Amino acid sequence: MPFELTRDQERAITEIDADLGTAKPMQRLLQGDVGSGKTVVALYALLRAVEAGRTGALMAPTETLAEQHFLTVEPICGELGVRVALLTGSVKGEVEGAQVLVGTHALIQEGVELSDLAVAVVDEQHRFGVEQRGALAAGRSPHVLHMTATPIPRTLALTVYGDLAVTEIAKPPANRKPIVTSWVTDELSSEAYRRLRKHLDAGRQAYVVCPLIEESETSQARAAEAEAERLRRGELRDYRVGLLHGRLRPAERRELMAQFKARELDVLVSTTVIEVGVDVPNATIMIVQEADRFGLAQLHQLRGRVGRGAEQSYCLLVSRAKEELTDNARERLQALVETTDGFELAEKDLELRGEGQLLGKRQAGLSEFRFTRLRADRELLERARELAGELVEYEGPLNDEVDRFFAGAETESLA
Repeated sequence: MPFELTRDQERAITEIDADLGTAKPMQRLLQGDVGSGKTVVALYALLRAVEAGRTGALMAPTETLAEQHFLTVEPICGELGVRVALLTGSVKGEVEGAQVLVGTHALIQEGVELSDLAVAVVDEQHRFGVEQRGALAAGRSPHVLHMTATPIPRTLALTVYGDLAVTEIAKPPANRKPIVTSWVTDELSSEAYRRLRKHLDAGRQAYVVCPLIEESETSQARAAEAEAERLRRGELRDYRVGLLHGRLRPAERRELMAQFKARELDVLVSTTVIEVGVDVPNATIMIVQEADRFGLAQLHQLRGRVGRGAEQSYCLLVSRAKEELTDNARERLQALVETTDGFELAEKDLELRGEGQLLGKRQAGLSEFRFTRLRADRELLERARELAGELVEYEGPLNDEVDRFFAGAETESLA
């Protein structure tokens, strides 16, 4: 690799290596904080497939994310003489002869030959349906690495993803400085834009994230267009402002991102489509308008679009007056100011939202536990998972295992 791996990355690679060395197909969840370097670890697994003379595939939920992975993976593979192809709904790369395939669900469409697939990486796998995830491995037995950039509390990960081994990458590369986050109210928004202009005048770039509107994607696009026009006439009239939203055609989106990366634009006004898969190291400041409308995990993901280089970066959260916000909204925004640790924020999210909402459909029913509380009963949960794994592995009688486990327990400790 053209850079030094972090200790967490090295540990993750060691764990994946051990899985790849067994006859049993790997089923592992790799979860890491924003900017922690998961793609590089996934690339290692894909290259192990190539080393064995077979194929690796990386499937992402959106074209933006698939393209970003391709731009990260292709140069490194090129230096190693490994051929990579990109396959999405709008980009049909030359698949024949490719050793690593990167794409969206287009990878599992009819006509794509994946019979020699040895390693499959599924990114942001919670965004795919069960059928889509299964289709990548259907009729084959590849090693599967599931990735997510949304840190999940370990207790929840062990329960919801109980069928997967879990690897965490918590620490970002050493040259990354923690993002400084400030929370200001609307009356101070002019000061937020003054700070943003200061970064632009120093040759840096910026993001402005439009409010989250609880309506259709079309409505959000129109609102973003109106906001971009307002900024072009107002606070950012002396700068080059681009607009990114979900209604743009893929070719338009790629062109816009290429312009931003090439520094032909100073500011990117965007909806939440930049939440994942956008990596511009020269962007050092972000303003999130009406930040109280966003969830904690989503704000953390958005914030992760800055701080991708060695320069100090900033995130400014703008909201209504604090007394107008709910207690929950105030706690969310204050938590973002206090920490940049995604795993710590995930625990806070669990506390604020409860066990039954944090991961959506996959965890339906978790909030219906009568006695168990995941955060309080972590040790019991981990032991239960261990026992379940042993039972699956060795097919031992369930009753005997349960009896042995509870034999020495005092009645009071089970109350």
